[in-house]
Parts: sequence; structure tokens; C-alpha cells
Amino acid sequence: MKTKKERAEYVGRKLEELYPEVPIPLDHTDAFTLLIAVLLSAQCTDKRVNMVTPALFAKADNPYDMQKLSEEEILECIKTCGLAKSKARNIKKLADMVVNEYGGEIPADFEKLERLAGVGHKTASVVMIHAFKIPAFPVDTHIHRLAQRWGLTKGKNVEQTEADLKKLFPKEKWEDLHLQFITYGREYCTARGCDGTVCEICRTTYPNRKKPFIANKA
Repeated sequence: MKTKKERAEYVGRKLEELYPEVPIPLDHTDAFTLLIAVLLSAQCTDKRVNMVTPALFAKADNPYDMQKLSEEEILECIKTCGLAKSKARNIKKLADMVVNEYGGEIPADFEKLERLAGVGHKTASVVMIHAFKIPAFPVDTHIHRLAQRWGLTKGKNVEQTEADLKKLFPKEKWEDLHLQFITYGREYCTARGCDGTVCEICRTTYPNRKKPFIANKA
């Protein structure tokens, strides 16, 4: 495939064929619980997050109840997650900010979300697209790697990759594509299981690639 556009069209068709419906892998019931689950998912598998959130949300599934918990109580629920201490601290601060500054409502606004403790652009993007259906294309290190392997970007960081993907795919596809990329990456195009020459999409987008592809790290 000679052009980036051709590769993008093929990737979009293939992912839609494989995953016509893709559930959000993090268990949640609303914008607040989704935000907390995404915050917890840094340096932690979705499976692990889904194991710890039931106990946490049983105690506090809204910012008012979360604000009442101590850092230690939050930590006790999430201690098996990576970076648990800093996450407990951020969750406590986040709940305080949501209650005191935003009237207990998760704001549907990038700038306001990114002001919250522990919330970066990617986390804010996940909440915006999945909770509020406001166009966003969350890009993590895994999507960054796949987009490079498939010739959709030469991005040196996730910000550049996000901008390139947004230009290639229509807004109405961003929500599904974010989940489709992640699911395909976990099933077929893993960091170690595929070096850019193994999985079907890598072989189709670059049929003549013989050597392992070295991606720019995010």
C-alpha cells in the first residue's frame, strides 16, 4: 500500500470487520466511575482495575462519598494496582476538586478535566468520548506503536500521533477506533509478539517489510 490514506482505509475496514462492537473494557456506571477506572489503569491492566473497583465503588461511587474517605481507605481498596499510593492521593484530591470546584459533576470539558489530580490528556479524552460522546481520539503508548507500525504516523510522541490519526479518520469513527486499536493490539499486534512483520495488518500494510520495525517510543 503506497499511501497513508490507503493504509488508513484498509485498517479502518479490517478493524470494523474484526470488531463491529467493542465494549469499554473498564467496568463503570457513569462519568465519575469511568474517570476513576481510567486513572487506575495507568501502569495496571484493565483486568486488575476491574478486580479492585467493586470494593472501592461499594464504598464510594460518587465524588461526595469519595471525598469522605481517607487516603488510607482508598489505598486499602486499590493497593494491588501499580502506583497505588500516588493514585489514592490523586483520587482523594480529585474528589475534593470535583465537589468544591465543579459542584459534584464531572465536567465535559478538556481543560477542566485535565486540571483534576492525576488526569492527563489521554484520561480526559477517554472520559470525553465514552462518557459524554464529545469527539476525542485517546492515544496511549499501544495505539502510538500500532499507528507507527501501520504507517499512519511518524509521530515521535502520542500528541503527534493523535493529531495524525484525527486527520485520517472521520470523527464519528474515533470512539470505536480507539477501542478497536487497543483490542487488536492486545490480541494480534502485541509489543513482543509482533515486530511489524507478523500480524495480518502489519503484513498487509507493508508486505515487503523483512526486518523488525523499530517504533519511536512515546
